[in-house]
Amino acid sequence: MKKIKSLICLVTFVPTLLMASGYTDVQAPDWTRDATLTHGSSRADIYQVGPKRLKELQTKGYIHALKYPINVTGALIPFEPLEFFMEADHTNPLRKLIRKISGKALPFQSMEEMYKWLGLNPFNDENATGIYKIPYPEGEKPDYYMGASILDTPQGKAITFSCATCHSQHMFGKTVMGLTNKRPRANMFFTLAKKTVPLIPSHVFKAATRATEDERKMFRKTKYNLFAIGAVEPQVLGLDTSLPQVALSLSRRKTDELASKSRFYERFPRKNKLEKFVADSKPATWWNLKYKTRWLADGSIVEGNPIFTNFLWNEIGRGTDLVELQDWLEKNMDKVQDLTAAVFATEAPKWTDFFPADSIDIEKAKRGETIFNDTCKKCHGTYQKGWSLTQGPGLSAEEQIKTVQVLYHEKTPVKNVGTDPQRWQGTHAFADALNNLKVSKWMKTVVEPQEGYVPPPLEGIWARYPYFHNNAVPNLCALFTPPAQRPVTFFQGPANDPETDFTQECVGYPVGKDIPKEWHKEKDALFDTRKPGLRNTGHYKMWLDEEGNEKYSWQEKMAVIEYLKTL
Repeated sequence: MKKIKSLICLVTFVPTLLMASGYTDVQAPDWTRDATLTHGSSRADIYQVGPKRLKELQTKGYIHALKYPINVTGALIPFEPLEFFMEADHTNPLRKLIRKISGKALPFQSMEEMYKWLGLNPFNDENATGIYKIPYPEGEKPDYYMGASILDTPQGKAITFSCATCHSQHMFGKTVMGLTNKRPRANMFFTLAKKTVPLIPSHVFKAATRATEDERKMFRKTKYNLFAIGAVEPQVLGLDTSLPQVALSLSRRKTDELASKSRFYERFPRKNKLEKFVADSKPATWWNLKYKTRWLADGSIVEGNPIFTNFLWNEIGRGTDLVELQDWLEKNMDKVQDLTAAVFATEAPKWTDFFPADSIDIEKAKRGETIFNDTCKKCHGTYQKGWSLTQGPGLSAEEQIKTVQVLYHEKTPVKNVGTDPQRWQGTHAFADALNNLKVSKWMKTVVEPQEGYVPPPLEGIWARYPYFHNNAVPNLCALFTPPAQRPVTFFQGPANDPETDFTQECVGYPVGKDIPKEWHKEKDALFDTRKPGLRNTGHYKMWLDEEGNEKYSWQEKMAVIEYLKTL
């Protein structure tokens, strides 16, 4: 009865919000745990508005992903004072103070260096086409990078960071929207701010940056919000620590349904497992969402719109007042819906966007398809190819290797295949606290810890290296190798040169002697699978028979890799 009542409440709640936001003629999505998808379908058009209007919503949604829409966010930095500070020399009193507090100089000395250090990606040029034609927030190509969000506020211009910080990636000359950022330092930026900003008197900030009085007040508000933020650095570049940031930030607030601010808990936070327990994971790939009915790597969000949930988690991790957040969400449902439409409509990059079609051995890929369907489709779904169509033999190579239909699960499963368990185990540290929030109940989001991870759809799998939820496997050759023989360490470098930064044969990062020498200079890019939460175990039994012997030769496994390049 309780479950039925919850469903009735959700059915009446969602259309009301949609109507209030101007979405009066759309189909309300089913965000409940009972949601199913017709086999072979997707929710690319999540509101069922048709191609023309979906394109309009996607453009608006991408602009929100680039220019962070929540103006009550708790972490705003006065933009023009920051620019002045970045141009100041080593004699600037604020630079001296930061060096004294942190024990070292900032890792960047200009706005350009800051954007690059953060791992932000450049906007594509005006002549970009297809999925690479990403809108510009103000209509013209900005002089800042994707993810840097410059807002006009009553107190002056401010900078914060948007969805594109973690959900875009520059690959071989093109920035791909919705692809996991392989090298974000957003969490490191938060820990740097936590160490320094609360110890900077606002009058020193004003004097050292020539800030106005309003900008000083903006800085002061962010400074005090930082006391409500609990942040930890990821084990290695390329991973995200959102889970501990949410959990540790909630431990700095009261336990009421508003998670009210508390100076006492900011000084003496409650103990939480994620202070030490590593639960790092990679940011999500957007184009997978259209095939799924539950969210996050472990499928622990079993109800609710994942975009709603993402906003909530972001703002808890930014020290935002949750009453102000809910008020903003209620008044800006159109922005939430635009972004939801954009994320679900996002498409994966194709191998042929970067490499010639004749780089794929089609006959080899067909053999790989047969092995894949015998070994992998039970978890990862089926991918119907152009070469299987009646007219397949007469099609061009590019049309033959195209995926014409994805058949994923009607309900998203969770499987435990022996990969590092700490990410899903970490969910236990904050699920109850999140579910008890008034705003969580209002947005109908429910978090339930799982045992294992979602076996994701594999569209664009070739671009999603390194593999596993924790990035522990550098390429597909390593993924198809017994865990004990996988690389123990590797470097997560940039994706600039397809000849040196990527292995086409193995699909992913080069390893061993093939690692570019300059990558060794970035110590935080060294991935060590011996560290907690970074194990590269599991996901191998499918290659073994009942006696534990290999079922396939290496040549047969390479055929599967050839097939995966086409997805």
